Amino acid sequence: MLSKSLAKYVQSLQQKKFRQEHGAFLVEGAKSVIELLESDYQTDLLLTTEPFHKENARLLDKQPARVEIVSTADLERVGTLATNDTCLAVARTKENRILVADPAEYALILDDIRDPGNLGTILRIADWYGIRKLICSPTTADVYNPKVISASKGSFTRVQWYYCDLAEFLKNQSGVPVYGAFLGGADVHTLSFAPGGYVVMGNESNGIGAAVEQWVTRKITIPRYGGAESLNVGIATAVICDNLRRSLA
Repeated sequence: MLSKSLAKYVQSLQQKKFRQEHGAFLVEGAKSVIELLESDYQTDLLLTTEPFHKENARLLDKQPARVEIVSTADLERVGTLATNDTCLAVARTKENRILVADPAEYALILDDIRDPGNLGTILRIADWYGIRKLICSPTTADVYNPKVISASKGSFTRVQWYYCDLAEFLKNQSGVPVYGAFLGGADVHTLSFAPGGYVVMGNESNGIGAAVEQWVTRKITIPRYGGAESLNVGIATAVICDNLRRSLA
């Protein structure tokens, strides 16, 4: 049975202040936990049901992490998923290290993307299109939020991120193309992208802020052919990344 003190600790990691205090975060569900264990993240704790432990004994036995066999009710009590009959892990967060796009590489810049679900989806999209770096504003959702980790479907193990003042960051990227998503701009379906650079996606409601806009070298847009008012930022990111890859092919 899961002790009260351990349950309290795991539950506390649902909140950002405790994730920062302990330098740890939650990963829930079989797919995400298995990808975590196969990545370079350090795992401190594994809470697993008996069936999941038996099914994955070879992988779990290689882990230096503490392993506790618990019930499905325990997992659902301390985690965030409505249903979880497999596992939950506590892993160590990574240091916020500076990232820049290498020559002939693209990185995504996220300006005030506040919805955790959208951020998790963008992580998954970046992974799909082979984009390995996200540069995030301080007001963008915490990447270690359980909702972000869950929505990324394991892609958090393959995409890196860096939180910083975006205007200051872009000021130091002289000569590097910076594409920004706006309602008016060059059509992404016909645009020829440069070999490398940055693509900026803005806030779900307000778009890219003025402080970041001044560093955008080329405004781009997804043309509207119907009557919808707008696109979800995750969907818009996917459309732009798809056109970016086709342009560079």
